[in-house]
Amino acid sequence: MSHNTFGHLFRVTTFGESHGVAIGCVVDGCPPRLSLTAADIQRDLDKRRPGQSKFVTQRREPDTVRILSGTMPDASGKEVTTGTPIALLIENVDARSKDYEEIAATYRPGHADYTYDVKYGIRDARGSGRASARETASRVAAGAVARKVVPNLLVRGALVQIGDIAIDRKRWDWDEVGRNPFFCPDAETAKKWEDYLDGIRKKGSSVGAVVEIVAENVPAGLGAPVYGKLDADIAGAMMSINAVKGVEIGAGFEAARLSGEENADEMRMGKDKRPVFLSNKAGGILGGISTGAPVVARFAVKPTSSILNPRKTVDRYGNDTEVSTKGRHDPCVGIRAVPVGEAMLACVIADHYLRQRGQVGDAVTWPFPPSNQ
Repeated sequence: MSHNTFGHLFRVTTFGESHGVAIGCVVDGCPPRLSLTAADIQRDLDKRRPGQSKFVTQRREPDTVRILSGTMPDASGKEVTTGTPIALLIENVDARSKDYEEIAATYRPGHADYTYDVKYGIRDARGSGRASARETASRVAAGAVARKVVPNLLVRGALVQIGDIAIDRKRWDWDEVGRNPFFCPDAETAKKWEDYLDGIRKKGSSVGAVVEIVAENVPAGLGAPVYGKLDADIAGAMMSINAVKGVEIGAGFEAARLSGEENADEMRMGKDKRPVFLSNKAGGILGGISTGAPVVARFAVKPTSSILNPRKTVDRYGNDTEVSTKGRHDPCVGIRAVPVGEAMLACVIADHYLRQRGQVGDAVTWPFPPSNQ
């Protein structure tokens, strides 16, 4: 199976299956002499780890990461990157393959069972193999490395909608994100989600969500015209996350309802003699190139396909049947998608940062002197 690598200069290859011995990734292209320890990576992995509340899968995985290569102590004894491939390993310790024995030959509606089978003639029914959201732990580990690449980069995510219940943006509080099990920036909405999602869970069903990721301190000038656009790569990265069915940058689809005056982010000179955008409908990207304003990406996550309630389907032998998925599944997979989205945005920005440095070198001096022409 090909296409397990993403990025150009900052390249990440993930490996492993949901119910295999381990999962992990190899990060290539990371610059040398960056401080990096397992604890740095573990902090992000702990945000995604399953079993932390009744609103996510109860699979008990510690997601303990091991750095196998790519770092060493420097002269002061501090662990730093060497510039060589960084191999990261996360062992699977709580897989229950028997939960899937009854549906090994049955296709779950909304899942990748049929498409994997029709493409390869074989599929891993044990927790869906590579199609499982378990694979995203490797991305989160890689994202922790990516955050080290761009100086002062701050990437944060939040859940802004579950089902038809959205947050009130007037109550947005980044500090609140870490105080509830939903990564929700609105305390009042988080309380509503508790009862709502508890009902969904008890019914054996699932529901979708919308995740918003914001990257701050992104240098202006990242990305390239036409086929190397920063927003195009962000959209591709977000769409590669399990269960994601839609991506928007900045105002996104809302821009279709705006006038030209409303959509245009007006500019004024700031105190540091750099342009300041008076709004950010563009989501920090114009012409595929970063403006220096926060990069804002939003993605929609569909309901978890593995549900207890029976659904009509067929099996791989051509028989009509019904399927009910037992086991441990997220009633809203969008919750744990928040740190995954953060990781993917960090990886894309790190990759474009290195590409910009490789092509242009030092930052272009601005403002430009008046032209005589």
